[in-house]
Amino acid sequence: MRRQEDIAVGNVVGSNIFNILGIIGASSIAAPIHIENINWIDFSYMTALFIGLWVIIQKGSCITRREGSLLFSSYIVYLCYLLYF
Repeated sequence: MRRQEDIAVGNVVGSNIFNILGIIGASSIAAPIHIENINWIDFSYMTALFIGLWVIIQKGSCITRREGSLLFSSYIVYLCYLLYF
């Protein structure tokens, strides 16, 4: 299984999608989930981060150290925002 990054990434993405859709879907059948207010700042930040990651992935087949550092630092900025606001 060495040097098969595609399988590893597919495994991680697939399990995350299943956890989000399958588990939340099954538990909402048992007890409906009500979303009362959405924190639009968090939603907007994560959407922008996802779009940035998508652009990086579409540009090339690998994420460079610079791009990884950019993504990691933006995550740290988000964590600092959560901590102080």
